[in-house]
Amino acid sequence: MAGNDYIAQYKDIAIAEMNKYGIPASIKLAQALLESGNGNSYLAREANNHFGIKCGGVWKGKSVTRPDDNINDCFRVYDNPQQSFRDHSEFLLRPRYSALFKLDKDDYKGWAKGLKAAGYATNPRYPDLLIEMIERYHLDQYDRRETPKEKVVREEVVKEEIVQNVQETPPATVKTEEIKSPLAMRIHEVKAQETLYSLSKLYNVSVEQIKSLNGLTDEALSLGQLLVISK
Repeated sequence: MAGNDYIAQYKDIAIAEMNKYGIPASIKLAQALLESGNGNSYLAREANNHFGIKCGGVWKGKSVTRPDDNINDCFRVYDNPQQSFRDHSEFLLRPRYSALFKLDKDDYKGWAKGLKAAGYATNPRYPDLLIEMIERYHLDQYDRRETPKEKVVREEVVKEEIVQNVQETPPATVKTEEIKSPLAMRIHEVKAQETLYSLSKLYNVSVEQIKSLNGLTDEALSLGQLLVISK
């Protein structure tokens, strides 16, 4: 699946999650594109898991084992992609991400930087990559402003959800890292004369893998472009 096809298929779900919790649809879509390889990853195709959410101690549904931090890590299997998008929203409803929900729900740059600051990803260029992907695909067109009154109401809903999440999750048995480890990505900034072929040789990955991870439909690169090489 190409990036534009993925966006067309899942933008309405991202907008619905934004309207409920305040996570910019652009951020949700950019993260999903990156973490699922445009919906082409094994977890997205076979488990409807678009964000790499692991089982954790609270998961009672179906699961599948895949190599990640460990050789047989347990990942959640959803009945449909919509459940995955909702679970990702609920994953963010934790104290460590609470400051993000005070941002405007069309502030994708603030969210991109805030996710990194809160420990969502390990690579320091992660915010730049999200912003670049949002602007390349014009994902901010799906974000919606809210009135001051709407923002207050939405923040109260989120605050209650975070408190409830903390109360219902046994801290002794479930750590955030057991559900989702900080996203580790190798990100490359394109330099003069570099091609997808030369980068594939440099990092020992296939051209198709780089294209899939970055939603590229051709092999044209631009100076300074950020590319995900591996996760």
